[in-house]
Amino acid sequence: MAITNLQVKEEFDKYEAKLNKGLDYLRSEFLAVRAGRANPQILNKITVNYYGTPTPLSSMANITVPEARMIVISLWDASMLKETVKAIMASDIGITPTDDGKVIRLVFPQLTAERRKELSKQVKKLAEDSKVTLRNERRDIMDVIKKFKKDNIITEDEEKSFGNEVQKLLDNYIAKIDNMLKEKEAEILEI
Repeated sequence: MAITNLQVKEEFDKYEAKLNKGLDYLRSEFLAVRAGRANPQILNKITVNYYGTPTPLSSMANITVPEARMIVISLWDASMLKETVKAIMASDIGITPTDDGKVIRLVFPQLTAERRKELSKQVKKLAEDSKVTLRNERRDIMDVIKKFKKDNIITEDEEKSFGNEVQKLLDNYIAKIDNMLKEKEAEILEI
């Protein structure tokens, strides 16, 4: 159905943008969950005190994955080595960095069955939290649509039709979350 009412279309577009943002957030959270193999994305949230300025690690180093379970960080300013190690230790990635005075190495240990189950629970919770957030967005736009009906901007039939469109879009995004969860769980449980 094409939405012809401009005000409703604007609200619908905002709603869809919020759903996309929620999906992008979940995607970034999933990337931060390490699944036994090296993924440089887990370093995205780490900032280093670079001469008094909090600087993202990726902006001050070359980050490579030479092996499936190792990340090598080559800093452009070697004097920041100790500060970078301290920032990695302070983060919650759960890996102790080693340095040889030139580069920092992060070696990912093989995941135990128990740790895999913990990570699986963690990603399920992240997915469920995202679904709740998206449902809250649906509630908000439904309130707006009800207000439009009350203010006689739209008819009762349009209200029902818009409500169905909102639900269809939400169902589509929930399915995307379920697919993302399935893929992440498969990655975590892969030995």
